[in-house]
Amino acid sequence: MTTAKDLFITALDPRPSPPVGQGDLSLALAGAELIDLLAAEAATLDGDRIVPNVHPAPDDRLLGEASSALVRQLPYERVEDWLWRRGRDLAAVYQAALEEAGDLTPRRRGRALFGADHLTPADSDARSRAMSRWTAGEPVLAALAAAVGIPSEQPTDAPDLDDEAVTTVLAVVNDAVMELEAVRQRRAIEKAAFANIWRGP
Repeated sequence: MTTAKDLFITALDPRPSPPVGQGDLSLALAGAELIDLLAAEAATLDGDRIVPNVHPAPDDRLLGEASSALVRQLPYERVEDWLWRRGRDLAAVYQAALEEAGDLTPRRRGRALFGADHLTPADSDARSRAMSRWTAGEPVLAALAAAVGIPSEQPTDAPDLDDEAVTTVLAVVNDAVMELEAVRQRRAIEKAAFANIWRGP
């Protein structure tokens, strides 16, 4: 399992907060992939640019695809650009992969995170791992979850992370999610203004 899969499963757990948006989750999943690539030494950061390393591809298929997608020419890609490029529709990709692996089960009980089916984590090793990390308050998973609006079960101060590269990625994920929300709000205002024009005085 990977941090991205753990995050997806965590996002599906029933919570009192509003459902996680697909765009927000996709950005955070791309950040989670990058953090795992850094941990696997498949990449390093030079400031805010991702420098790929010559390293065996990760065993996980999706993480291997992420590794293959790294820009390997100068100037290397900025973390922010990676999030928007790799994150495009990434939540749907993870949903399909986890369903195929039997780690998600669809139930027709109202609306789900995405689509009409209510997706529920299956009682599997994948869910056990994700919930173990979550209940333990693992800092990286907690920070990624917080970025998409999932409140921690163990409220604490900012995660205590010694890794500067991971801290950089988490900060950029937060900024990207906030930027996406600003775009949503601007579009909502524009849509409302357009509707008012058609309604007239």
